[in-house]
Amino acid sequence: MPTDRFANHESQQKWSPNSVSTWIVVPCFNEADRLPVATFEAYRRLHPSIGFIFVDDGSTDETAAILEQLRTRLAPNASWLQMRENRGKAEAVRRGIQCAIELGAEYTGYWDADLATPLDAIEPMRQIAERRPELLAVLGCRFPMLGRDIQRKPLRRLQSRLFASAASRVLGTPVLDTQCGAKLLRVSRRVSELFGSPFLTRWIFDVEWLARLNVLAPTGVSLSKLVYEFPLDQWREVDGSKLTFRAAVKAATQLGTIARKVRPRRWSPSDDSESLGQDTIWHGPPRPQRLVA
Repeated sequence: MPTDRFANHESQQKWSPNSVSTWIVVPCFNEADRLPVATFEAYRRLHPSIGFIFVDDGSTDETAAILEQLRTRLAPNASWLQMRENRGKAEAVRRGIQCAIELGAEYTGYWDADLATPLDAIEPMRQIAERRPELLAVLGCRFPMLGRDIQRKPLRRLQSRLFASAASRVLGTPVLDTQCGAKLLRVSRRVSELFGSPFLTRWIFDVEWLARLNVLAPTGVSLSKLVYEFPLDQWREVDGSKLTFRAAVKAATQLGTIARKVRPRRWSPSDDSESLGQDTIWHGPPRPQRLVA
C-alpha cells in the first residue's frame, strides 16, 4: 500500500509557500512503483525555495494516492494536478507550467519523474539563469564528456545524435540534446505564451516550444541568445522508460509537422489558446490568476 512508504515520517511545515520561487513540473503516468519518494523528501529539506507540481496524467495504478501523500509530506513545497484521462507528456507538462505561472513562480521547468537527471542539477541550472538575465531557458544536456557520468545505451545514444541533427535543421540552429527530461524556464510573458496552447506533438514537444520561441524571438535574436544547454554531471538510463523505438521513429516524422506549421511563422500565441478545464482537479493552494511581464 502507498501508506507504507510514509509510515515513519511526520508532516512538517517550516516555511511559507511564498518562499518558493521555483516550481518544477513532474509529469507522472503509472509511476506508483518507481517514484523516488525519499529523494524528493530529502531534496525539499535542503532546498526550501524549490517546489514541485506533480501532474498525474490519467494513471490507472496508485499514483494518485502516492502523490496526495507526497503533497502532504512536502507541503507547502508540493502540489499536484490530476488529469481525468491520459493526454500525454506534452499536455501534462503544459498544464503544469500554467499552474506554476499562476502560483507566482520566478522560474519553472519540468523534470522526468524517474529522476534520470538528479534533482541536484536544478540549483546549478537556476544559477546559470540568474547570472544570465537574457536567457529564457536552460536545457539539460546529456553529452558524454570527461569527468561526467552519463549512462546511456549505445543505441539510444545513436538515436539521440540522429534526432538532434534533424531537430537542429528544423530549428535552424545547432542543438545537442532537445529531448533530455530536465528543463528550466524563466517565467515571463513570452514563456507563458509558449505554453498557452496545446502542442501538435506528444513526444517532441520540446522541439515544438523551441520552434515557437523562434517565432516569438525579436528580429535578429537567435535561439543561442535565449537558450543555454547545460552539460549534466550525471544522467542514467532508467528501466521502464516509455519511449520505445517505434515511438522514436514516429517522433522523428513529427519533425516535419513542426517544420510545416511552426517554423514558417504560421503559429502565433493566440492560436487555440487553452487553459485548465473541467477534466483536471487541482490539489494544492489556490492559484491566483497572475499576469506575467
